[in-house]
This record gives sequence, C-alpha cells and structure tokens, in this order.
Amino acid sequence: EMSEMSERSKQNVAHGLAWSYYIGYLKIVLPWVKKSMEEFSRANPNVLVCRKTWKLHILVPLSCNVYDDLEKADSNIQYVTDLTETTLARAGTKKRVYKHSLYTVRDEENQLWHCAVEYATPLQSLYAMSQDECAAFSREERLDQAKLFYRTLEEILKSSKECADAYRLIAYEEAEEADPHFLSREIVWHLRQEHHEEIAVLEGSCQHSPSTALDSAELNLQISVSDLPQPLRTDGF
Repeated sequence: EMSEMSERSKQNVAHGLAWSYYIGYLKIVLPWVKKSMEEFSRANPNVLVCRKTWKLHILVPLSCNVYDDLEKADSNIQYVTDLTETTLARAGTKKRVYKHSLYTVRDEENQLWHCAVEYATPLQSLYAMSQDECAAFSREERLDQAKLFYRTLEEILKSSKECADAYRLIAYEEAEEADPHFLSREIVWHLRQEHHEEIAVLEGSCQHSPSTALDSAELNLQISVSDLPQPLRTDGF
C-alpha cells in the first residue's frame, strides 16, 4: 500500500533514477576518470594544466533539456577527442565500453578551456516521461523531480569514497531569453572556480569566494511530503 501511494505521488522516481545512475554508471566510471586524464595529460602536457579539472563535469539542466551533441547546444563548445576507454564485462555483455569525451570551451575572451563533460543521462528519462501520457508528468512535476534528482545524487556522491574528487555537478536553470552561449559560460564559471581552488591549495589558503552557481540549498523543492496519493496532473507543455 505504501509503495502504491509513493508511486502515485511520484516521490520515488527521481530518487530511484539517482541511485541507478550512481550504482550502474558513476560508481563504475568515475574511479577511472582521473587515470584517463593523467594519461592524456602525459601525452599532451600543455592542455590539462590544472589538475583540479581532472574530473568528469556532469551537466544537470533542471529543465531536463539534454542535447545529444554538445556542439549543437553551444558553438563555443567543441569536441577534441575521447579519453582512454574502460572495458568491462557487465550484466551479461562482454567487453562493454565506457568512455568520456574531452571538449574545449571558449570563453568571452576567446580563451580555451579543456574538460571532460557530459549530461546526466537520467534527465532524458524524466523529460520523456513528461511527454508520455502513461507517466502524466506535468512541467512543474518534472522540475520538482529534476531538483530532487540533483539533491539525491549530490548526497550519494558526497558519501562515496570511490568517486571522491572525480566529478563536479553543474546544476543550472537555463536563461529565459534565448542565449546561444549560456552553457559554455556556465561550464567556464566552474572551470575558473576549480582553477581558483587549485591556486588556493598551492598557496595554503582556505579562503573561498562565494559561489554564484546553484547548490542544493538553493534548489527549493516543491514536493509534497504527505503520504497520501497526489492527483495526477496533465498540464500542457
């Protein structure tokens, strides 16, 4: 009965997606990310100069708007190459391949920044559910679920020793007005923060400038905490 009520109120969707994403993907690949970055850096010593950026940057758009091609999302983001792939036997599939792509991101001053970046793929599922009559997700419910997904994933990763310092979550709300370079600016902001963090460590400083990016405290969840089933809404999009 409790399971049925939870399903009707949709409180378990984002929570389950976050755990599945972690167990089935991030926990597998993140321990290998730094090794791949180190290998690339040895072969290209003038590219990845900041070790703090040697991690997987995971994009979490709260709109769940996920592009399969980052270059089409923002022309200031350009594919460079794939990092060393990891091959594992997984769930009956022999030699399943896991790999990440390295990109250059151009800032307003035409400086190039390099990083491994990709979207959190479960957001595609949330978006697809909002378009499917059987799931009956409204736009507001999708936003709530995206926020809950981010906060749940953030808490999981913070507690994961295997994934420590191998990722950076980039949660953001897209600008209301069309901005062709919003995404590249968002990524560059985080890369600059990582550079500042590395400089602070080298200088032995513990001071950090206040963040202007979204964090879990700013994600105001509008999700019912009631155990009672909630009515399914089918607003338009």
